[in-house]
Amino acid sequence: MSRTLGLQYYRRVSRIKPNLPAVARVFREIGCDFHTRGWALGTSGNFSAVVSRNPLKLVITASSVSKGAIRLTDVLEIDADGVPVGNKRGRPSAETALHIAVARTREAGAVLHTHSVWGTLLSELHGSEGGLGLSGFEMLKGLQGVRTHQHTEWVPIIDNDQDIPALARRVEAMLEQSPAVHGFLLRGHGLYTWGDDLAQARRHVEILEFLLETSGRMQTLVATRAGGSHGPD
Repeated sequence: MSRTLGLQYYRRVSRIKPNLPAVARVFREIGCDFHTRGWALGTSGNFSAVVSRNPLKLVITASSVSKGAIRLTDVLEIDADGVPVGNKRGRPSAETALHIAVARTREAGAVLHTHSVWGTLLSELHGSEGGLGLSGFEMLKGLQGVRTHQHTEWVPIIDNDQDIPALARRVEAMLEQSPAVHGFLLRGHGLYTWGDDLAQARRHVEILEFLLETSGRMQTLVATRAGGSHGPD
């Protein structure tokens, strides 16, 4: 299924009642695209979409599955505590609590997590600064609510932690303190972003990954020029 048809399918079904098969179908299309771009290699990354707000329920990718070939059996429905409901084959992503934290705090309809090279590198380079500012790029206007390239998008960087409940609490605190952000980086790990639905969340991934790569390449270029600016001895 093409990208356009996949997202149209999801939106059409979502207007009726989002369900696991519909979301899984779009997860597969997004996963193939992200895998091809190098944003979700191996079994990295995870995707979720809210299928019920009250009570809160999400469809999320299972743990340790290739995002380049997501099957219906690779996704499952979870409740607000991250416990699988209905078909309990497989187990949800180890980072389920982070998806729930974002969905609850931001009232997001979808959350997407990627592991790109540039996101990982920049999270380490700027980790001690607590974040990374992106400004002056026309592509910033692809982020929901941004109207000018003069906007500065602050991307918080949070230290990674294998204690996921503790990490989720830090994510919630950051989101409450920084209501304008569109995403954040886990240090040495990758990008989290979200949207009202999967289409918007996917757009935010594309925009932020573009901006991260552009920023990283610019820093590399500046460092290379500075290193060669003295000429021969």
